[in-house]
Amino acid sequence: MRVVDTIKNIWKIEDLRKRIVTTLFLVGIYLFGTYVIIPGVDPKDLTGLAAQTSGGLLALLDMFSGGAFSKASIFALGIMPYISASIVMQLVGIVVPSFQKMQREGESGRRKITQYTRYLTVMILVVQGFAYLTNLEHQLQEIGATLQGGMLFKIQSIIILAAGSMFVLWLGERITDKGIGNGISFIIMIGIINRFPEAIIQEVSSRTSGEDLGGLIMFMLEILFLLFVIAGAILLVQGTRKVPVQYAKRIVGNKQYGGARQYIPLKVNAANVMPIIFAQAIMFIPVTLIGMWGGNIGSFWQAMMTHTSFWYNFIFAVMIIAFTYFYTAITINPTQMADDLKRNNGFIPGIKPGKATKDYLDAIMDRITLPGAFFLALVAIMPAFAQLFGVSQGFATFFGGTSLLILVGVILDTLQQVESHLLMRHYDGLLKSGRIKGRSGSIAAY
Repeated sequence: MRVVDTIKNIWKIEDLRKRIVTTLFLVGIYLFGTYVIIPGVDPKDLTGLAAQTSGGLLALLDMFSGGAFSKASIFALGIMPYISASIVMQLVGIVVPSFQKMQREGESGRRKITQYTRYLTVMILVVQGFAYLTNLEHQLQEIGATLQGGMLFKIQSIIILAAGSMFVLWLGERITDKGIGNGISFIIMIGIINRFPEAIIQEVSSRTSGEDLGGLIMFMLEILFLLFVIAGAILLVQGTRKVPVQYAKRIVGNKQYGGARQYIPLKVNAANVMPIIFAQAIMFIPVTLIGMWGGNIGSFWQAMMTHTSFWYNFIFAVMIIAFTYFYTAITINPTQMADDLKRNNGFIPGIKPGKATKDYLDAIMDRITLPGAFFLALVAIMPAFAQLFGVSQGFATFFGGTSLLILVGVILDTLQQVESHLLMRHYDGLLKSGRIKGRSGSIAAY
């Protein structure tokens, strides 16, 4: 069988074999750490926290941390604070001239920005750590328990939570350097996959318990619809629009040479999953603030804590559409593309070089970004629709949103790297025909 032969070929390549084993080892360390509880917290007292994270926006946050959030683990804050800090630094790099200068300095500038990103990550971890412990204390009080040690315990726990998240970041970087795949994205993917078997079991149990008339037939329909959504996500990640480029003819002596036609691949979703990450990071702000305040909250904020509410999904979708245009604008630069074409004696057939080419590329990006942005927003809010149609909370999260796009994107990236190793050593790739196309960007690029 082709699959067996491919696995054998992968195992024959020593470098690829070491990278896969290293990746599995580091992932095992991460999964083990999700079960290490903060010292001084009794696991028996976490029933309130587990119930709180069983639904709503906190369930999504718990999934990104691989279940560590609901376990009060030392990895409870996960990798999301680093992602949030990276987003902030990228925005700063657009509006602050000094950071723009650092971005143009090459490797030295990138190291400085990475250093500042880590400093900002620690600051975010301190704030989120305090909010997490305040919320934990509130949940313990509801069952008659308390956090021991007062403010000193909170300070120690904040340090432990911050160190745990930075260790997760270190594991992600080691996976990128020594393993296979994009480390930080891979860790988030593992956290998502870690919840999938439990979600499947819960959904099958609910469909066969007699509470729903659909039974196993309805479950099979859900699986078919899930496969349809996955296919749409793959098209969204890989979809491109090719603009033909013709190199100008050159005359040497009495001979005339015509350059071969090439293409500029413009993606329907050039921003990839980043607009959802941007929007999701902002939507987590109410969770942090409410965790710090505690007590009763108004109806609007309650709706913002419920990911099936109208206002949550409306604001979420609008932010995704806006961020898609914003991120595409800073990722795709039609002016630079037009200048590069002109500098290399290339042109788009029927379009004058220079400003006309820039306007043409700009118009194409506006046209193809609009449907891509709406489809990205639809995929993002799909779990809410799935839950409204009776799908359980845990299983509904895999019908779209950040989790599905991250899974699709990271898996495609990892398979692309494996295929590159195989083809470089003259083995057959993972597919009989064609090449696996990964994303042009990744959340781990930050």
